This record gives sequence, C-alpha cells and structure tokens, in this order.
Amino acid sequence: METTNRNAKMRPRLTAKGKQTRTRIVAEAAALMFEHGVAGTTVEDVQRAARVSASQLYHYFKEKKELVLAVVEHQIDEVLEAQQPLLSRLDSFEALQTWCDAIVALQEQRHCRGGCPIGSLASELSELEPEARDGLAAGFARWEARIRAGLQTMRERGKLAPEADPARLALGLLAALQGGLLLTQVRRETPPLRAALDMAMGHIRSFDAIRN
Repeated sequence: METTNRNAKMRPRLTAKGKQTRTRIVAEAAALMFEHGVAGTTVEDVQRAARVSASQLYHYFKEKKELVLAVVEHQIDEVLEAQQPLLSRLDSFEALQTWCDAIVALQEQRHCRGGCPIGSLASELSELEPEARDGLAAGFARWEARIRAGLQTMRERGKLAPEADPARLALGLLAALQGGLLLTQVRRETPPLRAALDMAMGHIRSFDAIRN
C-alpha cells in the first residue's frame, strides 16, 4: 500500500477530461497486457489502442514502468469489484459454493484463456519489478481478507466449528483458486479449477459445526 500511495502522490493533478483519458489508457493497456503479456505489449500498442499521441501518453506516464504499476492497480480493482456482490456475502457454505461456481463459469465463458488477471501479472512481474510485486501482494491480501471476513462471520454465527481458522482457510482457498486457474489456462479446460476448488471446499466443509 505504501507504493500505491507514493505513486498517487507523484501523479499530476488532472482535469475531468484528463482523468478520463488516463483511465482509458490504463484500461486499454490492461486489456493488451492480459492478452499479450507485459513484455509483449509496447507503448506504441497502447497508444494505438487508446487513440492517444506519444506526448499525451508520456504526460500521464513518464515510462512504461509507471503504466505497468497503474495496470496492476487497475486489474486488482477490476477483479475485486467484479466479484464484490458475491465476495461481500461469503457467510455460508452455499454462498461460498456460488462464488466458486461463478469463477468456473467465467473461465468457461473465456474459453479458459488468460487465467487470473492478477495472477498473470504476478507470474510475469514478481521477479522483475519489486514495486509491482508489492502491489500484487497487497492485491492478493485484499482478496484474501474478503474471503477471511466471510469465514470469520460463519464461525461467529456457529456455522463453522470453533477450531476452524478463518485466516488459514481463506489462504488455502485463494491458493487453490490460483493454482486451479493456472492449470485451467494451460489445459484450456475447467476440470483442474473445479477440482482445486472442490478440494478446498471439502476441507472447509469438514469444519461444518452443524453436521459435525
């Protein structure tokens, strides 16, 4: 979060039109990097997609690294906002299963291409860009915290046994999700993702306070 705040302070004050232009540049860059990777996306590619000149682009981003960091923030926000209706209500086994099913359905719609927008960036940038890695780690932490909050609520309501550890279960579920998404991307089929989520859910269900 420290990196994100520092980047925000360094940005010039923008007019409403300037904010729209910057948002369009970042969104187009994010789409290109999701499809072609960060290394496979040039600044010129972004210029063409966003319909801006070189001087316009460099007005908002002095170098590609700054644009990449903005894409990291954008993708984290997009993923979490898209899942928010379900993530905000992960307080029952049924809600958790609905969320898992929605993720599998999304991969089916995408024909298993691209994997996780956050995970794809992480695999490409973690060893190359420390600032990007920090931002991605913070993004995963936000995702994990939302899962953990739902599990914590389940334990407080007596749906999960007292010995259940919401933090550990949330971490395990997110790790299963990321591994499943990676194999699904490579194999171009959703069974790996479904298997990973089913195993994680099976472990969580083993703490069902009512059935046990």
